[in-house]
Amino acid sequence: MTIPRTQYSPGGPSPQDYGLPAEGEIAAWAAEWFPEYQGGESPPSLQPVDLLRKSYGLPLPPSAGAPSGGAPPSPGIRYDYQTPAPATPPEVPGTVEPVAAWYGTEQSIAEDIFSASPATPPAVPGVGFSPRVIPLGAELPPAVPAAAATADVVPAARSADPSLSRFVGTKSLAEIRGDFPILAEKVNGHDLVWLDNAATTQKPQAVIDRLSYFYGHENSNVHRGVHELADRSTNAYEEARLKIARFIGAPGEDTIVFVRGTTEGINLTAQSYVKPLLGPGDEIILTLLEHHANIVPWQIIAEETGARIRVAPIDQSGQIILSEYERLFSGRTRFVSIAQVSNALGTITPAAEMIQIAHAHGVPILVDGAQSISHIPVNVSALDADFFVFSGHKIFGPTGIGALYGKSALLEAARPYQGGGNMIADVTFERTLYQKAPAKFEAGTGNIADAVGLGAALDYVSAIGIENIAAWEHELIQYGIQELTKIPGLHIVGRAAQKTSVLSFVLDGHSNEEVGKFLNRKGIAVRAGHHCAQPVHRFYGLEGTVRPSLAFYNSFGDIDQLAAALREITG
Repeated sequence: MTIPRTQYSPGGPSPQDYGLPAEGEIAAWAAEWFPEYQGGESPPSLQPVDLLRKSYGLPLPPSAGAPSGGAPPSPGIRYDYQTPAPATPPEVPGTVEPVAAWYGTEQSIAEDIFSASPATPPAVPGVGFSPRVIPLGAELPPAVPAAAATADVVPAARSADPSLSRFVGTKSLAEIRGDFPILAEKVNGHDLVWLDNAATTQKPQAVIDRLSYFYGHENSNVHRGVHELADRSTNAYEEARLKIARFIGAPGEDTIVFVRGTTEGINLTAQSYVKPLLGPGDEIILTLLEHHANIVPWQIIAEETGARIRVAPIDQSGQIILSEYERLFSGRTRFVSIAQVSNALGTITPAAEMIQIAHAHGVPILVDGAQSISHIPVNVSALDADFFVFSGHKIFGPTGIGALYGKSALLEAARPYQGGGNMIADVTFERTLYQKAPAKFEAGTGNIADAVGLGAALDYVSAIGIENIAAWEHELIQYGIQELTKIPGLHIVGRAAQKTSVLSFVLDGHSNEEVGKFLNRKGIAVRAGHHCAQPVHRFYGLEGTVRPSLAFYNSFGDIDQLAAALREITG
């Protein structure tokens, strides 16, 4: 489970503040367990300590495994901190392939590792803790022991659901589920099992109450009003902007533009910033994993300017092939846009590495965070993303609201997206002067109440801890894979090692629509279709899948009910 890069600057939080082992411990471990690699016999590009770092998701030096042409990380930022992989040996001792897969390295290196080390690595200190993403300027919160994360990851299926007593942060799963009133609904005589979270998430009572309070006590248009309700409304609206900036690690609230959602944020970036950069023959790089919302806007401006789209391929597991991605760059590359998490497969892309490669070629990049924002920590400053977009309804907030983050200089360089009130400084019939960002992009009356509701959703998630959510969801996805792969004729689509939330599958002898309708009769909500991601489905020779998708309020019992219903279909 990838956890994006954390803030790490001289004099600031250290890796040990995140429960990670010190580099000295890793080096000592490497010396003990990989003695054959001492004395310069290992390949110069990947030393033994680097193999250990890589296997546990710890940072590599710039010279180790760096993309060709890639620049080292910026001073003051440490990249590639991830939740350490569990210290589980390969399941098939005596063969090279599992070792190569486990250590994430080439088979030739794996042969040497296998002959040089015991099958079971020692436990790494601190693996029960997850890295914590600290917004720039914020204080380091106390570390949260991962007591829940260290329990059995894949217990056997059971009729009762003891996972409800598990804690995610400071709340039990039962308490969390109680915060979401819709989860108590009955559907077709069954308790609702909501497994359509990649389409939209459900809303906690705190968000519902905040929306009601706004309309009951604060409702007014924002800015320029001189009365009390205008002050209340403006303060609530701008406070929500600040909460978004803090949640994603942005350097300030003036880098946050309110939009209707991810789709509008991408269209705004395409029309306002990228289109003026393009001419005939210029290029935009996307990946095969993209949602239609991250394909069609770029096709529109390419058709209008004579530019063309280039597409980074994936391997059979559903992961980006980084070497092929880098090969796409040329002197005509003007922009890159990538998903951080695939909505169709759940693949967590190597976004930080892809950003670094783009910047090494002098190219700005947008990160689509629609499917990452509620599942893994995001810090746009540590990632060094130029633009980042997400939708509120994907992170337990209202529909019709989202945010676009952009670096200040790029937002100032972009032209207005729409014209109207609020985005102007002065208007005559001869010319108009525009406000600075973000107001320049927020013409007319915004979605004030839902922006406030999104702020409440981020408060709710922050109180639980996104790193705690990520740890629990990792257990859920592992359990889901274990249980679904037991079902005859079921094929999971997308098996990348770095994966979250999504359990897309096809079932032999049954159409996706048939499966989805049958599950609905059991009260289980999943999505069936192409999920607005037709190109990646066609890569697998498919026109769609059945897509159960998880959130932190789901339980092992939800997965057990899904698996039981699927066994009933297969007879």
